[in-house]
Amino acid sequence: MGVELLTFILFACLLTLLATGIPIAFAIGGVAVVFAISFWGLDHIYILASASYSNLQDLNLVAIPLFVLMGWILQKSGIAEDLFDAMHVWMGNLKGGLAMGTILISAIFAAICGELVAAVFTISAIALGPMLRRGYDKHLAVGSVMAGALLGLIIPPSIEIIIYSSVTGESVGRMYLGALGPGLLLAFLYILYIGIICHLRPGLGPPAQELTTISWRMRLLKLKGVIAPLILLLVIVGGIYSGIVTPMEASALGATGAFICAAIYRRLTWKVVKEAVFFTLRITSMIAWLLIALGCFTSVYSGLGALQLAQKIAEAIPGGGWGLIIATQVAIILFGMFLDDFAVIMIFAPIFVTAVKAVGIDSLWYGVLFLINMQVAFLTPPYGFCVICMRVAVADEFDISILDIYRAALPFIMLQIICLILIMVFQPLTTFIPRLIIQ
Repeated sequence: MGVELLTFILFACLLTLLATGIPIAFAIGGVAVVFAISFWGLDHIYILASASYSNLQDLNLVAIPLFVLMGWILQKSGIAEDLFDAMHVWMGNLKGGLAMGTILISAIFAAICGELVAAVFTISAIALGPMLRRGYDKHLAVGSVMAGALLGLIIPPSIEIIIYSSVTGESVGRMYLGALGPGLLLAFLYILYIGIICHLRPGLGPPAQELTTISWRMRLLKLKGVIAPLILLLVIVGGIYSGIVTPMEASALGATGAFICAAIYRRLTWKVVKEAVFFTLRITSMIAWLLIALGCFTSVYSGLGALQLAQKIAEAIPGGGWGLIIATQVAIILFGMFLDDFAVIMIFAPIFVTAVKAVGIDSLWYGVLFLINMQVAFLTPPYGFCVICMRVAVADEFDISILDIYRAALPFIMLQIICLILIMVFQPLTTFIPRLIIQ
């Protein structure tokens, strides 16, 4: 049986299991075990255990639970809500100011939160209500929340970047450096769009009249809740980019700093710690099981000839490197409409990166394209992961239908595609900072 037919059967079985609702890790691992026994027999099953163990040996993975813990401490202690309160006071009197501020604060919170689902639910609960109560167009408000939450996939310290680097062999530090420029560019495009559309059509994002007369003393007082977490984020990101600390060391600083921030604001209660630790354990365990399953899957697929197939496909796709990039981007959108962020990265990143390296494409540049394209997939109707999360988040509290969410996502999808095109055309947007700092 040829590797092409084996690949079709392997992924057909995997997608069939996923469609039944089986947890992703068990679906991936189960398919790997069945194929390993079928082709190699029980005598070689130890290979899967060895591959799973080696997949968990990357020291950079230690940063995941620490960054997740940092985000949950800040969220459960109410510091995330303080960030949005300050944004309302400082930017609410501008046309579209609340939506633009939501993009800024969402980017910060989503990056430190560590989980897309938590980011969508938290940001919608804190920011969506104030925008709708002040007469904002519901499509603009919903779109701002979803786009802001998705920025956490690419703006450091992103958990997705750590996982992507782990499964592809890319340096976490280089990925952080390469993703910074495109992440900021994407946030800038969102804010620019909101500013222009609200200037042309003020009814979409009217200024909050009650905030036009607010005193400077009150504005400065609101900054008290922002200073500590912003300093923490600057220390983490600045330490990573300056080379003073590694991403793993930065995660330890972040987790410790989150506890200190909560203690400074006198919110470090047993309940906060217990809930934060519980959610951290849940997310970390899920990621660990996915990594174990992926170790089994990649070892089996590689043994069946995946690397050779990836090289053949890369060489056979018309259009050379650009044809391969476009083909894999389309595949990410299609599969990203049905899978969550961790699954998309763990299943497809190793295969696609192997293919692009075979034709000499810069793997760092491609990695940033991969992550931004995941954002396009998660906003794409009808089954985009972020779209579904948003529907659940607003189902009981707001009069927002699934069609409203689809409509809200469209302009931000276009902005993401514009960002992708800019990065494809101007490759130094991704590679300039890594080359400057590393050299």
